[in-house]
Amino acid sequence: MSESTNERPVFPFTAIVGQEEMKLALILNVIDPQIGGVMIMGDRGTGKSTTVRALVDLLPEITVIENDPFNTAPKNDSDPSTQIKIPMVDLPLGATEDRVCGTIDIEKALTEGVKAFEPGLLAKANRGILYVDEVNLLDDHLVDVLLDSAASGWNTVEREGISICHPARFILVGSGNPEEGELRPQLLDRFGMHAQIGTVREPELRVKIVEQRTRFDEFPQTFRDEYQESQDALTTKITAARNLLKKDSVVLSYDLQVKISEICSELNVDGLRGDIITNRAAKALASFDIREEVTAEDIFKIVTLCLRHRLRKDPLESIDSGTKVQEVFSSVFGY
Repeated sequence: MSESTNERPVFPFTAIVGQEEMKLALILNVIDPQIGGVMIMGDRGTGKSTTVRALVDLLPEITVIENDPFNTAPKNDSDPSTQIKIPMVDLPLGATEDRVCGTIDIEKALTEGVKAFEPGLLAKANRGILYVDEVNLLDDHLVDVLLDSAASGWNTVEREGISICHPARFILVGSGNPEEGELRPQLLDRFGMHAQIGTVREPELRVKIVEQRTRFDEFPQTFRDEYQESQDALTTKITAARNLLKKDSVVLSYDLQVKISEICSELNVDGLRGDIITNRAAKALASFDIREEVTAEDIFKIVTLCLRHRLRKDPLESIDSGTKVQEVFSSVFGY
C-alpha cells in the first residue's frame, strides 16, 4: 500500500516474526468481526501494539460519506463519498465515559430544541478497530460499556431524558501485561478470543527481530517495499475469505458442532458464548484457507483461543495456557 511521506511509517504485518497465536486471532476477527474481539496478554515489548497497527495498515480501504462523523457507508450513488483507511482508535487510559461515548449539549437541546450531539471515540471507531492498551487497568464500568457496544453494534447516550443512538460496529482489541492483573472473569468472558504471547527465547530469532527493527527504523520505506508483495497477497486472501463467509457457503457439520459443545461441557464453560464463538472462529479459519468445509484441524487451531479465558471461576486463578483445553480436545476427538 502506498503511503505519503508525512505519514508515520507502519511496520509490515508479514514481517512480524513469531507471535502466530496473536496474528491468527487478529486475522480471524477481521474476517468475521462477530467473533467479538480479542484480548492479548503478554510481556512488555512483545509487539502487541505494533502488530495491531500493522494489521490496520494491511486492510483494504473503506468507502464513507464525506465529513460523516460515524464513517457511514453511502447508500446511494448520489451521496458524496470518499475512500479512507480503516479507522483505528486508541483509547487513552484516563478516558472518561463522555469522551468514549460522546455527549449531548443539554443547554442547546432545551433552548433551541435540537439534539446537539458531540460524538465520542466509539463514533470514530465505527467500521474500524478500537484498541485499548492496558485494558486491565481501565475502570470496570468503562470496559463494560465498550463490550456492550462491541456486542450490539450500537452506542446509546442518554442524558436528562434525551436519548441518541448511533452505529458503533468495531473490532475491540484489548492488550495488557499479566503482571498488572487480569480482568474480572465476567468481563473477560465477553471477549471472543484470548491470545497469550511471550518473549521470544531463541537467540537466532531474537537477532532476526532486532536486525529487522533496526533496518525498518533506518530505511522504513525500503523495508516496507521488500514486503509489499506478501502484504498484497495477505490483503487479497483476507478479502476473499470475507466474501466466502458472506455467501454463507462455509459448512460446519452437525457432528463437529456436537463435539465443540462436548468440549465446552467437559471444561465446565458457563453459558453458550464459548460454543458460539468456537463455531464462528472455525468457519472463519476455513474461509481464510479458501475451503467450504470446516475440519477437526481447524477446530484444534482455534479452540484454545476461544475457550482458555472462560475456564477461570476465581479472579485469583491464573488463565490456563491451553494445556487443559488441548487435553479435552484430544479426548473428545480421539487424537
